[in-house]
Amino acid sequence: MNFEELPWIEYITTIIDILVVWYVVYKLIMLIRGTKAVQLIKGIVVIFGVWFISSYFGLRTLEWLMGEAVTWGFLAVIIIFQPELRRALEQLGRGRFFSRTSSNEEEAQQEAIEALGKAIQYMAKRRIGALISIERETGLNDYIETGITMNAQLTSELLINLFIPNTPLHDGAVIIRQQEIMAAACYLPLSESPFITKELGTRHRAALGISEVTDCLTIVVSEETGQVSLTKNGELHRDLTIDALKEKLTEETMMQQKASTTSKWQWRGRKNG
Repeated sequence: MNFEELPWIEYITTIIDILVVWYVVYKLIMLIRGTKAVQLIKGIVVIFGVWFISSYFGLRTLEWLMGEAVTWGFLAVIIIFQPELRRALEQLGRGRFFSRTSSNEEEAQQEAIEALGKAIQYMAKRRIGALISIERETGLNDYIETGITMNAQLTSELLINLFIPNTPLHDGAVIIRQQEIMAAACYLPLSESPFITKELGTRHRAALGISEVTDCLTIVVSEETGQVSLTKNGELHRDLTIDALKEKLTEETMMQQKASTTSKWQWRGRKNG
């Protein structure tokens, strides 16, 4: 039915309906971004593509097989996407599913940076080795799954305790998402760059390795010298002071928020022609 044939109230209702569905789909995409669910969705798209092609060319056996896969696939999807669905329901229950960045979130980010700075300063003075990755746009779920799940609020005291030598979780990396410690003792990919100086150890190679394949920020505290380093986009910034580290983290946080806002406006501009 043409929109021109609809009463104006029904026309507005239809627009609102489309916008709500679009927003829900958008939030679901953001929810599964950076997880293995993305690859599974690609597989589902392939199945529907094969089903359509087999139907178009009259391949009855293949069409029947794809039809059965789609029919029973919904149950499989519920089982496969169980962690993502549970997380979505939890966020919906907390009222975070439709939330947006606010001043309270900015304050929480600053508190997280202060907690990081306090913990790094403590460990650097005592030469306690540490490896901390901060998730940004690219999801780190594949690396979170290699460690011990925590889902704990970020505090300097907890962060320090995780890296105390000879404790169960002191080896490996801690991964932070927003203001939460998602997991500890995580395995990160080592950089294979031949230009890395030999005086850098495994922690620095792991920090560079993860920065080469994601956009995360990774902080390293050297166990030998107590020096603080930061990796980003395959670059290593060495021997940072605590103030310089916090300044870089604040700057990167502001840049990320600005880029996110700009990309949304650009997308809307392209959509509106």
